[in-house]
Amino acid sequence: MATLAEPESRTDPLDAFRQEARSWIAENFPAALKGKDLGMSAIEGGGEASADEEAWRIAMGKKGWGVPTWPSEYGGGGLDRAQARVLQEELGRAGAYNPIGGMGVMMFGPTLLEYGTEEQKKKYIPDIAQANVRWCQGYSEPNAGSDLANIQTFAEDKGDHYIVNGQKTWTSGGQWADKCFCLVRTDKTQKHAGISFLLIEDMHAQGVEVRPIRLISGQSPFCETFFTNVKVPKENLVGREGQGWEIGTRLLQHERSSLSGGGGSAGRMMAGPTVADLAKKYRGTDEKGRLNDSDLRMRLVRHEMDARAFALTLRRAALESKSNQGPSAATSIMKNVGARVTQDRAELGIEIMGMQGLGWDGEGFSASEIAQTRTWLWGKAVSIYGGSTEIQNNVIAKRILGMLDHQ
Repeated sequence: MATLAEPESRTDPLDAFRQEARSWIAENFPAALKGKDLGMSAIEGGGEASADEEAWRIAMGKKGWGVPTWPSEYGGGGLDRAQARVLQEELGRAGAYNPIGGMGVMMFGPTLLEYGTEEQKKKYIPDIAQANVRWCQGYSEPNAGSDLANIQTFAEDKGDHYIVNGQKTWTSGGQWADKCFCLVRTDKTQKHAGISFLLIEDMHAQGVEVRPIRLISGQSPFCETFFTNVKVPKENLVGREGQGWEIGTRLLQHERSSLSGGGGSAGRMMAGPTVADLAKKYRGTDEKGRLNDSDLRMRLVRHEMDARAFALTLRRAALESKSNQGPSAATSIMKNVGARVTQDRAELGIEIMGMQGLGWDGEGFSASEIAQTRTWLWGKAVSIYGGSTEIQNNVIAKRILGMLDHQ
């Protein structure tokens, strides 16, 4: 008598990798760092890393998991997107963070993988993958902000090298950076087609001057950067002369993708206690455990719905990605929505905490309350850096909706 065959056991092909990742993290992640997120501050700040932070950076860098989907031949993890998601889940499960970050990872590295020569990739990508160098961005100028194509920093052709003269501003982390990826003008007769993408390999070279811009908070995260007769070899040109606008625009798409996905300050500002947690602490609840303020309840619900819908949309976009073509103009939508959600959260937090959310220093305020004030103030920049909301609206109108300018 025939019998039914036993059903074959099915194993998730990612199970083996999940176990590998879990075991490796348990073995290499310092317990003292659990629950901390020091990735960006350790890379872009001027402070010294602790022994544990340095050990974790080195371990992740050697493994290539700081940039998990980058090609292994350049020091990346060589993982596919599904494995990268598993790795992120296991890092979160262990209370661990990715110590490999900064502008090299967020912007320059992905762009160089697309446009760089083989020699350039081998020269620069491994150090980015291990966070051995700090990169800064030379884009904005005093008269070229929103109209970025108006840049005037000029790279004069001298045969086997360029001589660069000009000024950049809002250079984030410029005073700590080792190198700079820079938009320069190589042709003064054409606006967009006269722009090239050049690498300033030594931010401490003769002719490079960096002046930190002091904020009201006392911090100086941005700089003015001056180039005076700086010699740059021709091999530091990425792409061809006149291709800078195309390459620079692509880099901005990578930046917006990272910012909208939580890779930058916007993502960190979404971390921590929810606004509902803050409301319960500072506003109190009624006999049914609900917030006393019904109007605030409704606004918190709307905010949480927006935040969760945004997070799910980001996840869906990642899951639906079937290729390595990278980000598209749709990152402008994500960037705008992410900025609005982030700023709404900060505004609600200040409203909920009242006077305790406006502290600058002093014994009357806790560390988290003082941090809330600075988070709220810093959040005003979220809709400006990485391309202002107005610029993103233009991108959305032209490149997604197909709307054209009418004379």
